[in-house]
Amino acid sequence: MRDELREQLKVAALEYHAREPRGKTFTGIKKPLDTQKDLSLAYTPGVAAPCLAIAKNESDSFQYTGRSNLVGVITNGTAVLGLGDIGPHAAKPVMEGKAMLFKRFADIDVFDIELDAKDPDVFIAAVKAMEPTFGGINLEDIKAPECFYIEEQLRAQMQIPVFHDDQHGTAIIAGAAFLNALEVAKKSIHEVHVVFSGAGAAAIACASLFLSLGVKAKNLTLCDSKGVVHDGRTDLNKYKQRFAKTTALRTMADALKGADAFVGVSAANALSAEMLKGMAVTPIIFALANPDPEIDPDLARQVRSDAIIATGRSDFPNQVNNVLGFPYIFRGALDVRATTVNEAMKLAAALAIAALAKEPVPEVVMRAYKDSELYQFGRDYLIPKPVDPRVLFHVAPAVAKAAMDSGVARLHVDIDRYREQIGRLLRPTEVVTQLRAPPPKP
Repeated sequence: MRDELREQLKVAALEYHAREPRGKTFTGIKKPLDTQKDLSLAYTPGVAAPCLAIAKNESDSFQYTGRSNLVGVITNGTAVLGLGDIGPHAAKPVMEGKAMLFKRFADIDVFDIELDAKDPDVFIAAVKAMEPTFGGINLEDIKAPECFYIEEQLRAQMQIPVFHDDQHGTAIIAGAAFLNALEVAKKSIHEVHVVFSGAGAAAIACASLFLSLGVKAKNLTLCDSKGVVHDGRTDLNKYKQRFAKTTALRTMADALKGADAFVGVSAANALSAEMLKGMAVTPIIFALANPDPEIDPDLARQVRSDAIIATGRSDFPNQVNNVLGFPYIFRGALDVRATTVNEAMKLAAALAIAALAKEPVPEVVMRAYKDSELYQFGRDYLIPKPVDPRVLFHVAPAVAKAAMDSGVARLHVDIDRYREQIGRLLRPTEVVTQLRAPPPKP
């Protein structure tokens, strides 16, 4: 039955993308161009005025062009969704989809750019050269470990936010869900033992953020395809070495005995029923591999009825979906002209998302999903739904404030007024549902 549904989805998706006009995005114009005067202002001779102003002060490019609201979604197609290294041409439908999400959820314009550049240094040089075009860069679907080096170099060389969503977007949403799962399970973040399955971009970013949230390094075990990442191994890159620990544990099965939480960012069926049985009371299971999780949630519930489960899928409760993060993080960063997305901004986003899950769910969200009566904070509702209009209203101001407080904002705004401005971005049908609840305290 599942195979039949997948085939139906494939046919429908191909028809959707091929339908005229082809693709999913287009460019538009923001100013009138109906008269001779309009033409003279938009192009020659009037356009010389902003050109000369920017030539004197490059930061005026944010004032006189669309740069302040423009993000580059950039990939080389080496790690596309669950499809692997399928190349830049095949990655374009995903990048166009990402552009749609930016526009729909945070009113951010996007140019999607697919680079034929597997060499990390060639990729870095190409993206760096495009800095005058954009207000921010969203790196996407680049394989590890190259993605770490690429982001590090671009963050060091550029004065606009560079954000690899496969790393940090996943980490922020998973972090928010994890905080709430701990609350439901009545466990302390300073005491829980967490085992990670996977040591790629998303897994390492999640592990790093979990440490920032309060998980103790001695209580975190990272596992890759060869087993536990320990300090006796000689095959570790520098990104895995940070998590290498002194331990006698060698297999993930050993590490999971008595563990409080499993975070899978790896492959289907990595977590067996037998491993799950040996975990601590009220185990937290984040099986985030897509489309097939590390353990089937239904099987996990049969084996451990006390488990709190999240996946990357929309057909199960607690979907860890990056769309809850990146549009709003960039919205907040762009609006204060942040030079980067730092740890304080990521933590602020995670805390805001976690807090929002405890607010009453608005009618617009209830109407969008079946079983909506279950949507109140608890084991089956750890994080808000992607269509919840309040996510923008909570996360963007939290990120903007964190940018200002941590010294990476070039603009300083009144946060109360900014919240009102953000509210106006919501669609008219959703403004009524935002509830105007005060945002969570940092």
